[in-house]
Amino acid sequence: MKMDKNKVQELAHLARLEFTDDELADISKDLEKIIKFCDQLKALDTQGIDPLIYLSDEINVLREDQISEGLKKEDALKNAPASDSDYFKVPKVITK
Repeated sequence: MKMDKNKVQELAHLARLEFTDDELADISKDLEKIIKFCDQLKALDTQGIDPLIYLSDEINVLREDQISEGLKKEDALKNAPASDSDYFKVPKVITK
């Protein structure tokens, strides 16, 4: 399929994109390559081949939960730019 300038401009309009003339020429070539590749895929015989749904046969490979001591309050507040006893101080973001 030949991608002419008008077709690329139509697709660009639908995608709300704007291109220069040089970019239109490059995109036109790229789209032709993509369509050519898709045509090659269409030519493949896929009879008897199950569709690939998952990339792996593994199911729910999860690690075991491990209980560990959390971060101490003093260590968490140590690198805070501002803190007030047990809390982080942050700039006010909601105004009335």
